[in-house]
Amino acid sequence: METSSFSRVLIFLFILNLFLCSQFIHSAITYDSKGIIINGQRKILISGSIHYPRSTPHMWEDLIRKAKVGGLDVIDTYVFWNAHEHSPGKYNFEGRYDLVRFIKTVQRVGLYVNLRIGPYVCAEWNFGGFPVWLKYVPGISFRTDNEPFKKAMQGFTKKIVQMMKSERLFASQGGPIILSQIENEYGSEVKEFGAAGEAYINWAAKMAVGLNTGVPWLMCKEDDAPGPVINTCNGFYCDSFKPNKPNKPMMWTEAWSGWFTEFGGPVHDRPVEDLAFAVARFVQSGGSYFNYYMYHGGTNFARTAGGPFITTSYDYDAPIDEYGLIRQPKYGHLKQLHRAIKLCERALVSSNPTVTSLGTYQQAHVFSGKGTCAAFLYNYHFTSSKRVTFRNKQYDLPAWSISILPDCKNVVFNTAKVGVQTSHMQMLPSSSRLLSWQTYDEDLSSLEDSPTMTVNGLLEQVNVTRDSSDYLWYMTSVVVSQSDLHGQAPELLVQSSGHAVHVFLNGQLSGSAYGSREDRRFTFKGPVKLRTGVNRVALLSVAVGLPNVGPRFETWSTGVLGPVILQGLRSGKKDLTWQKWSYQIGLKGEKMNLAHPTGVSSTDWVEASLAAQSTQPLTWYKAYFDAPGGVEPVALDMQSMGKGEIWINGHNIGRYWTNYAKGNCGPCSYHGTYRPAKCQHGCGSPTQRWYHVPRTWLKPRQNLMVIFEELGGDASKISLVKRSVARVCSDVYEHHPTADNWSLDGESYNKTVDHVKAHLQCGVGQSISSIQFASFGTPSGTCGSFLKGTCHAEDSHTILEKMCIRKQRCSVSISNTNFGGDPCPNILKRLSIEAICS
Repeated sequence: METSSFSRVLIFLFILNLFLCSQFIHSAITYDSKGIIINGQRKILISGSIHYPRSTPHMWEDLIRKAKVGGLDVIDTYVFWNAHEHSPGKYNFEGRYDLVRFIKTVQRVGLYVNLRIGPYVCAEWNFGGFPVWLKYVPGISFRTDNEPFKKAMQGFTKKIVQMMKSERLFASQGGPIILSQIENEYGSEVKEFGAAGEAYINWAAKMAVGLNTGVPWLMCKEDDAPGPVINTCNGFYCDSFKPNKPNKPMMWTEAWSGWFTEFGGPVHDRPVEDLAFAVARFVQSGGSYFNYYMYHGGTNFARTAGGPFITTSYDYDAPIDEYGLIRQPKYGHLKQLHRAIKLCERALVSSNPTVTSLGTYQQAHVFSGKGTCAAFLYNYHFTSSKRVTFRNKQYDLPAWSISILPDCKNVVFNTAKVGVQTSHMQMLPSSSRLLSWQTYDEDLSSLEDSPTMTVNGLLEQVNVTRDSSDYLWYMTSVVVSQSDLHGQAPELLVQSSGHAVHVFLNGQLSGSAYGSREDRRFTFKGPVKLRTGVNRVALLSVAVGLPNVGPRFETWSTGVLGPVILQGLRSGKKDLTWQKWSYQIGLKGEKMNLAHPTGVSSTDWVEASLAAQSTQPLTWYKAYFDAPGGVEPVALDMQSMGKGEIWINGHNIGRYWTNYAKGNCGPCSYHGTYRPAKCQHGCGSPTQRWYHVPRTWLKPRQNLMVIFEELGGDASKISLVKRSVARVCSDVYEHHPTADNWSLDGESYNKTVDHVKAHLQCGVGQSISSIQFASFGTPSGTCGSFLKGTCHAEDSHTILEKMCIRKQRCSVSISNTNFGGDPCPNILKRLSIEAICS
């Protein structure tokens, strides 16, 4: 009897495993003008970008599961060549770079993969994803009809494809990869390279197709994508995009959910109402695949940020934030959009839209096929709402919105009506303290003792460092007579091609200067203190990420290229540009491996009382701390520091820079065409204050933090914080049909559900501690500024307290019976709630 029961369990588990994996068993992936076809079935595919190196393996499954719950079918990722092949033929696929593990995690969760091999990726990633050694292959020219480049590119592409094949990860083998991309956003390069560019893109397409993966290949922003390769769109809006052949589907590989951030600039937001509007507009125009870039942006750990000047945070205002927490209302509103689109899927994939006018700025896009009907009612006026008549029924359309009707009758979703929770996040100081501070001075006095090289003239920085460090010392000397120092104060002029320079005279910092993404060339000009006789000039040139985009970006210069001129002397100016210069790659602390727990002996560090110590440039700081309790994500508050790098237990967290943001911050409306400059915040504050420390990089006790500070900051004020939900709000109208009230076949509305629910949910380990505001009636305002209206159920607050206090989550039905009767008959009511989490 026991054996029989055990056998039945084994059979059940075997069948369950077959069921879970059935979608990946040797899937045939083809396409036509209506969409990607998987095993003979056309699909509307919803995708989101999650880049494996921008999070940790411990985070991957949670991120992917949240994506699945959010309504995604596909996870999209680039493949980062320079992360995998640091030197020719020597590969790294471990830790954050374990690509196979990442894809198998996606498969285990039950989603598909779009593998964007590139291998050029752009992505605000260092050198656009190319390894720096590629720049030094003899005779090479990037991304054109150049044999050395094509050989290297083909070699890496084949390496990735063969790895995927050996693990049976393509859908044709039973794996999750249904799409692959070759090259990336090449359209703008064709104008630069002309015929050589066209020849290259044809070669790249033929090379990729010849690898016989059994899945379609894509080229984004490449109108001339040849043969079977599908050309796709990237942008804030792609509804006007059309593929270059009538048999290819309309695909949007990058629907930008926000925008990247650069040091010294503001943080960009994209209102979810506009993002949902853009997606619905794309689908109503015949689009069948769209991918959010990013769905989780993550972190540019170590020195992976490119650009230059891109911040360590790559949050991107994505539905899942940098720390892996859900961003509301963006996540929830898009989830409702996805469900509404899926309810329309049968009609969308079986017919082309019929477009009829409903007004000057209003249209109906109707899909009718195979006994189904779905409609998208569209109001593209920037500011005015409109009541329209569609099929003898009236519908109210807010400005800049689309209503989705999966049966051509009932509205289940409107892009401008956000009915999900809004969450406000906070950074709370933890009880963990940084202990036992020690310092290490870079000691400029020994800089010239053993230079890397000495030559006449100024050298380009990357040609010297090969990007082994952000730092390169340029050193020379100048002799000044006593008579030269009479009169006005001497000035030093240093012209640089990027990205920052710190000027030292006789071991003392004279000043610093910085470029920007818009203007890489900049000039330091400032007074210097000279002495009679020999004066030592030391220029520390600092890279802040290598360029990642632009025609022939591999030829762009970095570093101090001159002129370097000393002026204001009685004898006239001295041009130092072509005299003898010595060079030192990197920092002394880097060579001594100060940042690693097994690095330099503790005897080389000096005990420090930071409270009494004046801030010094070029200083290393070391301290130990215990991991903060709880499960919330952890970050470092670096507001008191200047500029440098951070390591925790030997892991490079990334570059920090307390550069104050300049921009046009102010009120933001979702109405009208979005651009990054439209919605900004953070002006007057550090562009990035908090730096993510993954919990898997921490031990319970004695974690080592090492910081290199370039300018001089107050390390005693660095603190560990935990990211959590501060307050949550819900603002939902009554009697409004939603996609959740419909059956999955998209045909039947559940008439038994005559009301909707308001949902509140705090973070993990939190509960609702108080209700700040509650009103069922006609309240006004938004989260944080709700106001009671003329119609208000008096017991609203008491009812919400009884239902939600001390709970991590709660749901409240929006019905008159729940609130003691109808406070204002014949008026559409809403329930607005603001709750505090702790």
